[in-house]
Amino acid sequence: MSGNKEVLVEVKNVDITFGSGKKIFRAVTNASFNIYKGETFALVGESGSGKTTIARAIIRLNNTSAGEILFKGKKINGKLSKEDRTWVQRNIQMIFQDPAASLNERATIDYCISEGLYNFHLYKDEADRQRKVDDALNAVGLLPEHKSRYPHEFSGGQRQRVGIARAMIMEPEFIIADEPISALDVSIRAQVLNLMNKFKDERGLTYMFIAHDLSVVRYFADRIAVIHNGRIVEVAPALDLFRYPIHPYTQSLLQAVPMPDPKIEKAKQLKVYDNSVEEESADDGALTEIIPGHYIFMNEKQRSGFEAKLKEMKELEKNQ
Repeated sequence: MSGNKEVLVEVKNVDITFGSGKKIFRAVTNASFNIYKGETFALVGESGSGKTTIARAIIRLNNTSAGEILFKGKKINGKLSKEDRTWVQRNIQMIFQDPAASLNERATIDYCISEGLYNFHLYKDEADRQRKVDDALNAVGLLPEHKSRYPHEFSGGQRQRVGIARAMIMEPEFIIADEPISALDVSIRAQVLNLMNKFKDERGLTYMFIAHDLSVVRYFADRIAVIHNGRIVEVAPALDLFRYPIHPYTQSLLQAVPMPDPKIEKAKQLKVYDNSVEEESADDGALTEIIPGHYIFMNEKQRSGFEAKLKEMKELEKNQ
């Protein structure tokens, strides 16, 4: 999947399980994907599909039971030396879903943003730390005088900006954004996405963006992976995924996006995903390239059916 692009994060055949013995629960099964330097890679699926579980494994909050996670070519799952753990924490940051829960309510905004600077001693002296905090606040559209306030004094959108400032001040290479706009008002969502895009362009950041709504990532992501029941079922460039949603689960996710035109919305036929498609390929299936850069989880028996579906979509596109 790498081509001539630089792979920043590589997830290879990763399994994540919880519990043990008879009570073992497999949350993620054989997940594999690459994230290229400078891109926004979206991981999309319904609640409980394993999106956040994978993200937390990348930042070492969840253990993996099989497979490898590589960052800049270095294995980062499993046991690491203290130096390597520090290196991962320094270079991979996370923006959390709930800005209220992810900030310490008893700490000032100054401390919330400075926590990483304190932990890794990333400042020369107090004046340098203050300057870095002021710059981080200005960058996200907040004022330096906000430093002495507490998180509960801010709106949801402002708190999320504090969360972004806290991540950015570490100058990471890779940021995982776990549904960063789902708790926000619709009017604020675009502002937060635009802010994240601005940082991506200015600082050459790489994002992994987690969402349950495909319409959110349509214009924000470069590539999209669709996950269902802990298994990656489709990976494609964003435009390709919307033009040719081949896997039935991707089709059902897309169909769930409400249309602004009430006539079109009313005429829509409800597509209910049938799990048997996935179960049929569970034992001998693999992510297979069906057209350049577009991967579907399938076995050899299913290939002809998926290829026929793709051909049908292309014919339909021609005739429109």
